[in-house]
Amino acid sequence: MAAAGNSGGSENTAASRKAPLDIDDLAARILNGERRALARAITLVESGRADHREATTLLLDLLARENRQALRIGLSGTPGVGKSTFIESFGMKLIAEGLRVAVLAVDPSSTRSGGSILGDKTRMEYLSRQKNAFIRPSPSQTHLGGVGRRSREAVALCEAAGFDVVLIETVGVGQSETVVSEISDLFLLLLAPAGGDELQGVKRGIMEMADIILVNKADGDLKAAATRTCADYAGALRLLRKRPQDPEGYPKALMVSAMAKDGLGRAWDEMQALADWRQTNGHWQGRRSEQARYWFDEEVRQALLARLQTPWAQSRMADLSEDVAAGQMTPAAAAKDMLAGLGVG
Repeated sequence: MAAAGNSGGSENTAASRKAPLDIDDLAARILNGERRALARAITLVESGRADHREATTLLLDLLARENRQALRIGLSGTPGVGKSTFIESFGMKLIAEGLRVAVLAVDPSSTRSGGSILGDKTRMEYLSRQKNAFIRPSPSQTHLGGVGRRSREAVALCEAAGFDVVLIETVGVGQSETVVSEISDLFLLLLAPAGGDELQGVKRGIMEMADIILVNKADGDLKAAATRTCADYAGALRLLRKRPQDPEGYPKALMVSAMAKDGLGRAWDEMQALADWRQTNGHWQGRRSEQARYWFDEEVRQALLARLQTPWAQSRMADLSEDVAAGQMTPAAAAKDMLAGLGVG
């Protein structure tokens, strides 16, 4: 039987419309580790309704007072690399060690319909049955950066619910995927065995962001290729400038086989060693403070963009756009006019 916290969001959304939310009660249930309450809270934070945003702010403020923290691990990888298989095998290992694991999997949304498949839960059949696991697929809602706009708040909810490790699976490797570094303590880049050409296909930005590169599928006929690929990436990492938040030897490349469950123990040891070093040397909290500033700036930006969606703003934008197209106003003058109408600038 799947964990109760993995229930769909539609029922929770319907329930929230039938009766007013008791934020104090919801917060208490989350702090008590109730997965159904956690699922309902994530549905709440993903809602775009104004009353839900207000309730979300109150809820997060209440939960923040407890200052619960988990190890946040961001994970990205090329399509077909086996991210879901890795997360399931890795998650099962952590649970066997007595840890509670939450998985936030972001699926790409269609730019045409806005819909998402949200199939990660079905690909993690064994992990989804564990009482100490919580899997929540969420749509990216076309938000760039590989994560959903409200993924940061979902992570905070999982921490408040007492999970020890929160895994954030991004949409997939791309130049904009670096946003995941703003919600994670460690970032893993999962790659498959391949020829040297793949090294050129991975963006430098995401290479520089990765703390540990894991070459997956290092088993059977692919083991030799995995060994070569791992050596290629290890060499590439040595050419990158050493980061102040890294001890000697990091970032590093390792081989794993999610299917055969090989190399997971070493990978976990390396993650813990890096996290412990950063905590001891003051980089952990410093990075989280920087992330908080980033998301403050992002909230202000998004609030300003939301003001452009009001009927008045849409109408005014259309009028000014026509003036610009007709050559009656320059783009700069029209923008200044628009911003003045919004009370900005």
